[in-house]
Amino acid sequence: MKIRSILLLLIVSVASSAFTLDVIDDISTAIRSGNPKNISKYFIEHIDLKVIEQEDVYSKQQAEMILKDFFNKHPVKAFTIVHKSTPKGGSQYIIGTLETTNGNFRTYFLIKTIGIETLIQQFRIETGNE
Repeated sequence: MKIRSILLLLIVSVASSAFTLDVIDDISTAIRSGNPKNISKYFIEHIDLKVIEQEDVYSKQQAEMILKDFFNKHPVKAFTIVHKSTPKGGSQYIIGTLETTNGNFRTYFLIKTIGIETLIQQFRIETGNE
């Protein structure tokens, strides 16, 4: 019985890690395509968002509109992940470089897995010198 419990826990853990990697890939693809709708579908209901100088806690809908405005002003050329933290306590952060027609930006997002959902709790787009 104990071996079954350990095996089940191991399987759930591996499946959860694989799902988190898929979410990171989906978010990265949405950033690369400059698609705020596909990014915001991973936002928690009220997200800590910073886009250049605009920073606050916004609803999903407000945050999507802010990203839409950013991507309209800064069309995406490329997005590369620079660093991924080791998942700890269901949380993981990802740092990347967003290359746009108007320069490069540092991106950061913090994801958290609760149950079967992995959502973005914090999302930041900052100028390179921050």
